[in-house]
Amino acid sequence: MSTTALVVGGTGPTGPHIVRGLQERGYEVAILHRGTHETDELGDLEHLHADPHFQESVEQVLGVRSFDVVVSTYGRLRRVAAAVGGRCDEFVGVSGVPVYAGYHEPEARWPRGMPIATAEGDASQERPFGEEESAAARFARAIHDTERSVLALHDQGAFRASLFRYPSIYGPRQLYPRDWSIIRRVLDGRTRVILPDGGLTILTRCAAVNAANFLLTAVDRPDAAGGQVFNVGDLQQYSLRQWTQMVARYAGGELDVVSLPFDLAGPGRELFPVPHADHGLVSIHRACTRLGYVEAVPAAEALRASVEWYLEHPPEPRVVEGMVDTFDYAAEDRLMDRFAQVTAELRAEQGEARTADHPYAHPTAPGATDHRGR
Repeated sequence: MSTTALVVGGTGPTGPHIVRGLQERGYEVAILHRGTHETDELGDLEHLHADPHFQESVEQVLGVRSFDVVVSTYGRLRRVAAAVGGRCDEFVGVSGVPVYAGYHEPEARWPRGMPIATAEGDASQERPFGEEESAAARFARAIHDTERSVLALHDQGAFRASLFRYPSIYGPRQLYPRDWSIIRRVLDGRTRVILPDGGLTILTRCAAVNAANFLLTAVDRPDAAGGQVFNVGDLQQYSLRQWTQMVARYAGGELDVVSLPFDLAGPGRELFPVPHADHGLVSIHRACTRLGYVEAVPAAEALRASVEWYLEHPPEPRVVEGMVDTFDYAAEDRLMDRFAQVTAELRAEQGEARTADHPYAHPTAPGATDHRGR
């Protein structure tokens, strides 16, 4: 009798990698999704159409079916988990790094921002949520509560569960292809780009193929994964500036970075998935040590492949229209030119920057003083 797996979602960036990985492990795979994003790549599979945002929709389409493994990458995680409770042995669910206080609102933490690098247990710390909590805080609370509800089902014996917190995912088939902001500028002949605060911000990213491998590692080692939450990310992380330079080079061009303070960066802020320039770096130490996670593809190689895919498969107009980035080059040029004028005036008012001398003496002979008389 074959082993069976159900992938909820499956047609997004990580789905095909998960499906193929399960098939390579001998699973007979079906995917459950709404049917709005079909892909020829998964045409050989059984497709179950239901809305995974609603428990009753999932229960209705599944009937009395059960599976050895359920991997849930889309929909309302707690509703999917409730629908398949008692129907599977292993449940692998996708959560997200916005669960951490400070990811969307760094001012919500003291000291400001997320720790570097943030470990999984940090999300369970008490947080000062009050009656007037912000939308971002409510979102973080909802994610945290969902994780707890899934792990409660694990504790009750409904299945053995593990959860994986996705960061910003890159690769083919993105609903929001952030790479395109840089690729299109190269294709349009742009030579410079605005990056807030020099593009020094580090926000955890993960290639879709690597994110899928985290989940597949849990399938391979269910005893080690059961009852645990894991961060997800590439082993090598890059700043926004480095990411921009790499994408531009892979797209066949170069972009000079024009640094503006985040609050004044205007269109440059549109390249950020969060409304600030603080770091959002998480630790994947737990997955590496507990699960023995091994990366499928180095980040630089995965990013090159992503860029090459988008060069051959540009996003549809409706996808680009849904991006925050408006590609308003005239506005960008006005801002960069004005900022260059103002900063030139400010530099003219200042003297040369001073740096502290090395505090230790460096004499050239025994008993002598050095060139600074020390």
